[in-house]
Amino acid sequence: MSTLELEELRVLITALDSELLELLAKRQQYTNSVAETKIRNQIPVRDHKREEQLLIRLIKKGQEYGLDPHYVTQIFHVIIEDSVLNQQALLAERANPGSSLPLNRVAFLGDKGSYSYLATQKYFSRRAGEVLEIGCSSFAEIVEKVESNHADYAVLPIENTTSGSINEVYDLLQHTSLSIIGELTHPIKHAMLVAKETDISKISTLYAHPQVFAQCSHFLAELGNVEVKPCESTSAAMLTVNQINSDSVAAIGSEAGGSLYGLTAIKSNLANQKENHSRFIVVARNVVKVPLQVPAKTTLVMSTVQKPGALVDALLIIKNNQINMTKLESRPIAGNPWEEMFYIDVEGNVQDGPMQKALEELAATTRYFKVLGCYPNEEINATKVAAVNALAE
Repeated sequence: MSTLELEELRVLITALDSELLELLAKRQQYTNSVAETKIRNQIPVRDHKREEQLLIRLIKKGQEYGLDPHYVTQIFHVIIEDSVLNQQALLAERANPGSSLPLNRVAFLGDKGSYSYLATQKYFSRRAGEVLEIGCSSFAEIVEKVESNHADYAVLPIENTTSGSINEVYDLLQHTSLSIIGELTHPIKHAMLVAKETDISKISTLYAHPQVFAQCSHFLAELGNVEVKPCESTSAAMLTVNQINSDSVAAIGSEAGGSLYGLTAIKSNLANQKENHSRFIVVARNVVKVPLQVPAKTTLVMSTVQKPGALVDALLIIKNNQINMTKLESRPIAGNPWEEMFYIDVEGNVQDGPMQKALEELAATTRYFKVLGCYPNEEINATKVAAVNALAE
C-alpha cells in the first residue's frame, strides 16, 4: 500500500468518525425526549428487560456485519450508561426547580490536574451552567468554602478500592450541616511523571498525595531507596516536579493531569490493584429531591446506646424493611473513648415508604441519628446479556 492510498483511507475513516459523532448526538437528543416522557408518566429511568433485548438485537445485527459480540456489547454499555446518567440528571433538575445555576462554584482538593479536579469536571459536565473551579489545600477548607457560601458545591473523595475509606472526610461529615447531593466513581490510573526525559533508575525523589503513596505501596517497595515526599494534592506534586525540572524527581498522578504541567509518564499502572477507583461525593448547603424514577442512595450517620446488641438491632431495622446496605463505616467519637459513630450507605429513596419507616424506627432506637443526604445512584451496573457467549460461538 502506497503512502497516498494510506492517506486516502485515513481521510475516509476521519469522515466516518465525524458521522458517528453526529449520530451519537442525535441519539442523545432522542434519549432526552424519552426522559421528558418518563417525567410526565412517572416511568423509571431504567428498564433492564428492554436493555437486554436491545443488546441482543444489536449483537445479532453486528454479527451480520462481521462485528465481534463483545465489541458491540462494550460499545453499547458505554452508550446506555451515558443515556441513563443524562436522563437521571434531567429528571433531578426538573425535580429541583431553581437549583440550576448559570455558574457553579465548586471547591475541590488541589488544582487543575488533581484527581478531584478530574472528578469535578466529569460530574458537572452533565449539569447546566459553567463551572468556576475553586482549588483548596485541605478537606476542611473545601467544606468551609461551601459552609461560608464562597462555593456552591464541594467534591470530596470518600473511599478508594485500594486504600479504603478516607477517614478525615468521614469525620468532617459528622460535624457539618452540608448535605450529600450526588456521587460519582472515577478511575484512578497512577503514573510516574517526569519533567525531563530520564530513566526510572535515576529517580531519587517522588512527590504525591499520601493516599496515592498508600495506593502504590507495592510499587514503592519494588522501587527501592527512593525518598517519598507527601504533598497536599496530586496537582501540587506535579507542579513541584515541573518547577524543580530535574531528571531525578518524579510525581505520581494521572497522565491527563500531568500533561497540564508539561510532564510525561515513564511508567504507568502503579496502583496495587489494577482496577483502582475512587468514589467521590458532592455536597451542598441544601438537600435535593430525588425523583422516585431514579435509583437513589441514602447516607446515614448514627450512634447507638451502650448496650450489647445495640448495633445489631439497628441493622436489623434496615434488613427487616428490605433495604440493601452497601457500606458500614465506624469512626471514634471525639472525647468519648471506645464509642463509635456509624456511617451507613443504603440503596433507597427517603420519599419511599419502606425507607421512611426504617428512618423513623432508627431515629427512635438510636442515641444520635441524622440523614446526611439522599442522592441519585450514579453507579450504573451494565445489563448482563446471557446470550453473548452463545452468539459468539
